[in-house]
Amino acid sequence: MKNPHIFTSESVGEGHPDKVADLISDTILDACLAQDPASRVACETLVKSNRVILAGEITTSATLDIEEIVRGAIREIGYCTEKDDPVFHADNVTVTNLLTRQSPDIAQGVDACAAAGKDGEEQGAGDQGIMFGFATNETEELMPAPVMFAHKIMQALAGVRKSGKISWLRPDSKSQVAVEYGEDGQPLRILNVVVSTQHTEDVDIDEIRRFCKELVQKTLPAELLTKDTEYLINPTGRFVIGGPEGDSGLTGRKIIVDTYGGMGRHGGGAFSGKDPSKVDRSAAYMCRWAAKHIVAAGLADRCELQVAYAIGYPNPVSIRVESFGTGKIGDHAIARAVEKTFSFKPADMIAALGLLRPIYSRSTNYGHFTKEDLPWEQLDTDKLHALRQAL
Repeated sequence: MKNPHIFTSESVGEGHPDKVADLISDTILDACLAQDPASRVACETLVKSNRVILAGEITTSATLDIEEIVRGAIREIGYCTEKDDPVFHADNVTVTNLLTRQSPDIAQGVDACAAAGKDGEEQGAGDQGIMFGFATNETEELMPAPVMFAHKIMQALAGVRKSGKISWLRPDSKSQVAVEYGEDGQPLRILNVVVSTQHTEDVDIDEIRRFCKELVQKTLPAELLTKDTEYLINPTGRFVIGGPEGDSGLTGRKIIVDTYGGMGRHGGGAFSGKDPSKVDRSAAYMCRWAAKHIVAAGLADRCELQVAYAIGYPNPVSIRVESFGTGKIGDHAIARAVEKTFSFKPADMIAALGLLRPIYSRSTNYGHFTKEDLPWEQLDTDKLHALRQAL
């Protein structure tokens, strides 16, 4: 991508209906893992108006008050003010629980044990599928700049809202950032920023636009903002009705926001509500971890990793590396070094990243690959050394 171009990515806030659903699913997952690390969870949530509907499969020894977990997640987001949330409110929603146990046919393929018709006793992948990981040296987080900037706007907006300093801010919000890249493939300037935030009835649109523009200018790199940068703040002019009152929300519908803003490919599998036996989640995290090490080790400026699985089978059926012409050596050589350094077997990924812990609700908002305290974002000195040694 060593050519001038424009790339745009978006982010959404905690109160966006789809993110409300994601957080409920991940909070239930964390509650299961906190009591029973061997829990198998595939929890999907639908929110609309004053209804929360749970569906999927959970097999766990944990004792859970599902309804109270749901209400706690909604309360954490901020839908708990009687005056502002007459429809979707933590204390007043109706929860419908359609969760059942995991199919034994799936369980026998995933479990580390022998079973009729199963080839071997190792833990297998929870499903077939393709997973991608991506990293680029254009930001400190080794993430694409457009999606990283969009996330930072949403995080800053949520921080102000939860501090209580701006009383008219409400939980639902979205952002979008367009970045122009130069000849060297690095961000050159920010062309435009879009911010839409839910608000109370009594605030003036000019105040909303002034506040949001100032917040953006404080949050994004000053050297990339120019006198020509365009700010589109609440372009419809009114955003009072929001969240699940204004639109339905569903777990797994913001997978591009969750990953690389569209700059890296996506295999199609969602993350939230799934325990790490589901390679949709664990392998995507592992691919990101490996891609990040490739870039941090100086083997490429930009890197994408693809891994594919068959259900019930422990070894990936393919591994591919693409450096987009930025590799210091050939992509095939990098791929071989990755295979020597990282194990993509489900049990090994879970062990390497410590994935049987209640850490998932921390990953739900503002991208799964942006928080340095999460294990798949932490660089390992031994892995960096091993990668270089493998070459």
